[in-house]
Amino acid sequence: MADERRAGVVVRGQVSINGLESFRASLKRRYTGTFDQISPRHLKRYVAEYSGRHNARPPETIDQMRDVAGNLIGKRLACRVLIGR
Repeated sequence: MADERRAGVVVRGQVSINGLESFRASLKRRYTGTFDQISPRHLKRYVAEYSGRHNARPPETIDQMRDVAGNLIGKRLACRVLIGR
């Protein structure tokens, strides 16, 4: 990222370096504040879950809760599916 700044690249499409750094910093804060450890095996899941929350953040909390509850109806994630056994 620093190399791109030196080269004068600050925005690429709809993605800015400041936005990327903000996302990374808040993901890192969440990692250190919430999880004891994140295994490389499940890293994609943690990042996908966090990016989903990040993208859905503008609505009010009650709207977010309603969306999450609506998406959980009829869904099931068995432990054996999660860990791949």
